[in-house]
Amino acid sequence: MGWVVLTIVVIILAIYRWGIANHEDDSLHVSDTEVAVVGEQVAVAKKLAAVDRWGKILTVIALVYGLALAGAYLYKGWVETNGPTFS
Repeated sequence: MGWVVLTIVVIILAIYRWGIANHEDDSLHVSDTEVAVVGEQVAVAKKLAAVDRWGKILTVIALVYGLALAGAYLYKGWVETNGPTFS
């Protein structure tokens, strides 16, 4: 259950990042009249950096957690089929 919740959080974070990235302006602003636009883009870049950092951390945790669950499931199945036989 925890892995599912963690994976859903990662997906929601990816969608949130996509929404923030839509407000990002990729053009270069060099005139003095566009200072406000540059400041806004700095704020967007900081938000993206924070979301990216948490996204990477949570993705790695979800991946490791999922692999551990899969390994435990496979090990349990192996033990049940190849367990000790007392005849």
